[in-house]
Amino acid sequence: MKKVISFLSVFLALISFSGISAGPFEVDIAHSSVGFQIRHLVANVNGSFRDFNGSFGFDEKKPEASKVSFKVKVATINTNEKKRDDHLRGEDFFDVKKFPEMSFESTKFSALGKNKYKLEGNLTIKGVTKKIVFDVDYMGTGKDPWGNTKSGFSATTEINRKDFGMNWNKNLDNGGYLLGDEVKITVNVEAVAKQ
Repeated sequence: MKKVISFLSVFLALISFSGISAGPFEVDIAHSSVGFQIRHLVANVNGSFRDFNGSFGFDEKKPEASKVSFKVKVATINTNEKKRDDHLRGEDFFDVKKFPEMSFESTKFSALGKNKYKLEGNLTIKGVTKKIVFDVDYMGTGKDPWGNTKSGFSATTEINRKDFGMNWNKNLDNGGYLLGDEVKITVNVEAVAKQ
């Protein structure tokens, strides 16, 4: 499992959905993504992380027993602009030399309705840990063409970057700031059951 946050879009290749439960699961990085979105001036800018890993246990019949662990290599941030990415890796933002990873550890998993869940846990960025809540869509569980059992999830949340010590900004001549404070995180996961 590799690569986090717009801190689970989703597993289009899953077939033969049967609603079964299995696990433990390991994230398939080739079919997963961790992305984010933040306001910049008058538009939204998207970014992602290329390297992450994670594992979880999930039981449809007993979702409250589910556990999630996720880590992201923050130096792999990508916004399609090298100068901006270098700035984001620096001390004004992620400070990757001092804090090479951000992580999430779940504390509670609750069913809200059909294939809808709430995932609570602790997100750690730059040595600061805050409780956050993901809205989770369960996409299904099934066998792929090679006989592997896979499960898919899409999760979204929103954080304030200043809660994690990312305070850098610029004042605009007409008032306001260059960057917004709120960051939308989306994690799309296709995971494979460990044999």
